[in-house]
Amino acid sequence: MLTAPAALMPIAGHIDPVTVPRAPFVRPDGRVDLIGLTKDQLRTTLGDAGLDERQAKLRAKQIWHWLYNRGATDFAQMTDISKTQHPWLAERFAIGRPEVVEAQVSTDGTRKWLLRSPDGQDYEAVFIPDADRGTLCVSSQVGCTLNCRFCHTGTMRLVRNLTAGEIVGQVMLARDALGEWPSQPEGRMLTNIVMMGMGEPLYNFDAVRDALKLVMDGDGLALSKRRITLSTSGVVPMMARAGAEIGVNLAVSLHAVTKEVRDEIVPLNRKYGIEELLQACADYPGANNARRITFEYVMLRDKNDSDADARELVRLLRHYQLPAKVNLIPFNPWPGAPYECSTPERIKAFSNIVFAAGISAPTRTPRGRDIDAACGQLKTAAEKKSRAELDRQAEEKMAALA
Repeated sequence: MLTAPAALMPIAGHIDPVTVPRAPFVRPDGRVDLIGLTKDQLRTTLGDAGLDERQAKLRAKQIWHWLYNRGATDFAQMTDISKTQHPWLAERFAIGRPEVVEAQVSTDGTRKWLLRSPDGQDYEAVFIPDADRGTLCVSSQVGCTLNCRFCHTGTMRLVRNLTAGEIVGQVMLARDALGEWPSQPEGRMLTNIVMMGMGEPLYNFDAVRDALKLVMDGDGLALSKRRITLSTSGVVPMMARAGAEIGVNLAVSLHAVTKEVRDEIVPLNRKYGIEELLQACADYPGANNARRITFEYVMLRDKNDSDADARELVRLLRHYQLPAKVNLIPFNPWPGAPYECSTPERIKAFSNIVFAAGISAPTRTPRGRDIDAACGQLKTAAEKKSRAELDRQAEEKMAALA
């Protein structure tokens, strides 16, 4: 049975919302998880465990290759490291993956994983296959603080930021499930990543940056920055840093063209208004006609879908001289949602006005609706089922297997 939506959090005030600082999770066995460490951190960690500088440098290079290029989950798989050293490594270090609480597959091939962290927090990742690409939608936080009224995730409370290891771990888990090791650029099913899952990536900037650098590293997962898109609801002060320090494609959750409507459906607009947001987009490093900024626009019936709204959208994009693409997203319903989706005819009329102005405005085909994996629907099953019920189901599965 679905639980009632959680109470909405207050609108962000003059100080940006941050999670309460938490001490790093310590595994009960005391081992250090190597996933999420940079090359330098990995070398230092091995040195701190007792290897001399030369050995730490060599082993770090070998382990890095096995983790991020070969997808190894056990030190015994690392054939170029002495078998006598495998127990020493296994005693001190772990190669983590998120725990999969539930895996679902939609009728359209979309896959969704409900994942659980070692400290018992749940989050979701979604893989969307297409004819010419496969896109993984990655979460950056447990819950969300932004309260966008059309978004199911926005009804959750913000629990904490995900670590760099938990973020890159979603990519590695998807590679596991798709059988895509060793890592190679040709013939991949997982070709693109979008930071559009649970949470606001720019409110977890350091971990998102560090995780994406691991994903883009040519010696490992080796995914081009041109195949990675970071989506923000408009955390203006962090946008320039994102361009300079990460350099991936930018998507902006715009969803309205007037202050009144955007204040309602994207409350962050009360803090960083449309004009301020669009100027930050104009200043975004690397934005050009070859690397257009994507503006996400959810279509809400009688709220933001009129011809006048479409014409104002065109005016704004032209005024700020933005190299832009507009993704029109039919609203994906969820229990208790306060809006309805625009009619197909209204969406078509809106798209035609934007297209006529020379701006691409395709309508996104909803994917994974039957498993609540579509845009705006992510909300961990931990809030739909009690944790006791999930644990009971897991025990029943294990008993059946036994």
